[in-house]
Amino acid sequence: MTSTETLALLLRPAGGGVHHVSSGLEAERALERRLYDARSDTEVVERWRGDLERARSARAVLLGIPSDVGGGLQRGASLAPAAVRARLLQDHGPRLERARAAGLVDLGDVFSVPQLLEDEMLSDRQLEATRRALYPDLAEEARKDLPVSPLTIAERALSLVLAENPGAAVVALGGDHSTALPVVRALSRVRPTMGIVQVDAHTDLLPARLGVRHCFGTWAYHANELLGRGGRLVQVGIRASAHGREHWEAEEGVSQLWADEVRRDPAAALDAVVARLRAAKVTGAYFSNDIDGTDPAYADATGTPEPGGLEPGFVRALLSRVREEVGLCGGDVMEVAPLVERSPGAGDRTVALSATYLLETIEAALA
Repeated sequence: MTSTETLALLLRPAGGGVHHVSSGLEAERALERRLYDARSDTEVVERWRGDLERARSARAVLLGIPSDVGGGLQRGASLAPAAVRARLLQDHGPRLERARAAGLVDLGDVFSVPQLLEDEMLSDRQLEATRRALYPDLAEEARKDLPVSPLTIAERALSLVLAENPGAAVVALGGDHSTALPVVRALSRVRPTMGIVQVDAHTDLLPARLGVRHCFGTWAYHANELLGRGGRLVQVGIRASAHGREHWEAEEGVSQLWADEVRRDPAAALDAVVARLRAAKVTGAYFSNDIDGTDPAYADATGTPEPGGLEPGFVRALLSRVREEVGLCGGDVMEVAPLVERSPGAGDRTVALSATYLLETIEAALA
């Protein structure tokens, strides 16, 4: 089986990663036709398969991971990839086309079984049952090693792409923040000196949460361990934590700029992030952008908004500085929950800003 054939088993066309059986199915297919400028579902698949073939020579790839199983009690981030993609097309269509011409390839979406998170959490019986459901046309021997959970599928798919095209940047669209971990895992195999800039209200530095090893509150801990600590993870915008900065920097070997110090002197904060990445000898950063790092006045359609956050202009300036002075190996936008309405117009406002963040991350990855 070729890598393209395997990717076609693991993924779905952009907009098609959420399982619909009736009421939402036609809306999903209509979105796919818009995203691929296709007249039929058959043409959608043909164009998507062509994109998978082009991944071998892409300068950057985009992957939607529509899973919020690793989130907290407030769900809804599984709907973000479809909503943000649609808004990206609506608001920034010409720029998106220029990005495609410059080397962006859209891999589509991970197909997310909404009760699953990661294969290591599943029994052998459940793994086999879900493999039968996801890969019904394959013999048991052919499907026995295929992943079934969104985090595991994402890592496998990106590892296949990067094995053939190790220089490609990776841009991901979540999903809750646990969906950043498989991206970092796949990238770290081909970018051993990479670092992470995490824009977030929360540290996400728990080794486990309620006994769960990988979720939205633990992904940064495991990513930091993967990178070898040493300040290679720089967290920006922190403001909701059981411990202060001194604890996290001493105990976990991360570097932090909390939201209050960023707001006091944004220019100094930009300089500090770059200086800390350079001190850690980072060559290429992954820019992980949790939407709750941004102040809820601009983006409150998310699971855990926190007051006192970052201005969108600062987040965009930070992305630009990191790209210019350190380099970018990828990035993401996470934790957008389009249907969460904490204030009038929250979903529309948050999705619009997220589409801008995503586009600028794509453009920075291609620069």
